This record gives sequence, structure tokens and C-alpha cells, in this order.
Amino acid sequence: MWSSARDVAAGDLVIIWQTRELIQPLLITPGKDLNSRFGYYRHADLVGIPYGSKVGSRNGKGFIHVLRPTPELWTMALPHRTQILYLADIAFITSWLDIKRGSSVIEAGTGSGSFSHSIARTIGSVGHLWSYEFHEARANKAREEFSLHGMADIVTLTHRNVCKDGFTVEDTVDAVFLDLPAPWDAIEHAKKALKKTSPTRICCFSPCMEQVLRTVSALNDSGFTDITMFETLLRPHEVHQLSLQPLTQAVEKLKKLEQKREDKRQHQIARSSKRKRDDLQETDADNVGGKRLRTQESGEEDAGIRDIPDAVVDPGQSANQPSPIKLSVSKVAPDVRGHTSYLTFARLVPTAPSKSVAIQE
Repeated sequence: MWSSARDVAAGDLVIIWQTRELIQPLLITPGKDLNSRFGYYRHADLVGIPYGSKVGSRNGKGFIHVLRPTPELWTMALPHRTQILYLADIAFITSWLDIKRGSSVIEAGTGSGSFSHSIARTIGSVGHLWSYEFHEARANKAREEFSLHGMADIVTLTHRNVCKDGFTVEDTVDAVFLDLPAPWDAIEHAKKALKKTSPTRICCFSPCMEQVLRTVSALNDSGFTDITMFETLLRPHEVHQLSLQPLTQAVEKLKKLEQKREDKRQHQIARSSKRKRDDLQETDADNVGGKRLRTQESGEEDAGIRDIPDAVVDPGQSANQPSPIKLSVSKVAPDVRGHTSYLTFARLVPTAPSKSVAIQE
């Protein structure tokens, strides 16, 4: 998964981008095919093309983009076995837990592995992630994915109920992340796993406020400090660029438009008056000799009487006119994702060893 090669090779895991809502992982296996509503593709045709390529379908129904996997793309494309963490929460948790290259981290539970992939990239090969999952089938599937994605040396996955049995390490990790139904039952176990020689941090991910209240009480009872709860909201904005004309040019166009409308109104008044005169002349002619007087030859019309369109067509900017002004505007996207859960953070500060005082008699 973490290949740095320029081109796609057989056996690589790639991300197939079809639309913003339709992204899927694909293991390149020559001899197999990919069929979707955007066309038919052979895996063999994808071997040797550069990552990021746009590939047209064999039957001409559409195209796909072949992308190099990243933790961000994996979060968008992974098969969901549980509710997952998304990028807004993952980035926030990583920052507040101070997770960096070389950090030792505990995660419980593993779920679909969205958080695991981001943390594995952050800590690198010199760090380590202990991940715990109480559901055996999900643990086995996640273990297969970690091995396939080249993360087996960075992640140790254990099938275990940490709320009951605790963690497999003590006095070892810099940070603990608990994504459990009852995180308060695992806080004392987490305290044992955290290092005692330096300040450490913990985060509990809970979907409702009742869980937050019980978690905060357990953190206080266990001696954690700086307890803080956050709710992460994602508000994407759609940005567009508009072309605006200078004010003087816009005023001049408005004046021309008003003048054209006034000219049209005067012509309509003149036409109405002429029609009345013609009707009177026709009436007089009928009364006199039954002959109709012709005031105009057929097909003749006064110049300028034709209707003038309301819209004014701009003949184009002259050389001395200023160029239009570009203005960027934005609005909130209609499909704004609400909060997924509440994040409760706390710190554990090592206590100074007590000094015994000798009393001399």
C-alpha cells in the first residue's frame, strides 16, 4: 500500500476514483476485470500506467482515475465493518494526543482500521501501535489488511476485551485512544499502560453525552488532569469566481439601457397616434366615395418604428476600457456532515517521588 513507485504494478493496491461518492480499493490482478456503471476495465490494462492516470473504459461508457493509496483515501474507500473515524476527527485527535514519529500508541478498538492507518503513517517505522479488538472476526480481517498493506511491523493487533482483561503492555505508551462503548471501564487499565516518566495523554471517543459524563468521572477518579471535551464539525465551502465590471462601465451601460427604453416608449406612442389618424382617414374615405385612401405603400414602415429589444448587446470592450474584476465568493455545501462523536481528552502527569525525612533525636 505504501509503494513509492511511479507506475502501477501487478499486485499493487490502488484506489479507483469514479465520483466523490464512489471510491473503491482495487488489488491489481491481471486476468480479472472491473465492471461499473462507468464502463468495463481490464486489470492488465492498468499495469504500467502512472499513478493519477485517467483511464477510459473499453466500452466507451466513462472513465476512472487510478490513485496511489494514502490514509486519507483509504478512509474514504475502505469497506465498512463498523462506524469509522473520518479525517476531521483523526487529525484533531492526532494533534491533541501529540502523536508524532516514534510515538508509542494504544488503540482500542480497531474496527475498520481507519484510525489505525493514519496513526501508522504518523509514527513511522520507529514507532509502534498496539491495537485491540474484542470482535474476533473483525480482528482477523483487520490483521489481514495490515499485513497486506505492509503495516505488520508497525501494528500489533490483539483480539482482547480490554475493559475486562486490560492491555498487554504496562508503563510503555505515550498516548491511548479509546473507541469503546464503555471507555470508563478501561481507564484504569489505560493508566497502567501509560508511561510514568513523562506526561502522557488519553482520548475517549463517545457518541452521546451520557457516556462523556461517566468517562469524565472515571478520569477524575483515576487522577487525570486537564479534562476537556470537544465536538468536531466539518463545514465544507464551495468557492466560485465571478466576473464583475468596473462601476463606471456598469453605470454607463445602465444609462444606455434607460435611453433605449425611453426611445422605444416614444416610438410606441408615435405608432399609436399614427394608427388613430389612419383609422380616421379610412372612415372619412368610406363616407365620401367608398374608396379607401392609402396612406402608405404595402410593406412600408417608418424608420425606427420597429420594436427595440429590452436587452442591450455589449459590442465588446474597447482598448481603453478596464478589464472585468474577478471576485471569489463561497457558500456552505448543501451536504454538511454533522458531528460523529464527542472527544474527551485528559493528561496524566507523573507524580514526584516522595522524599523520606530522617529525624534525629
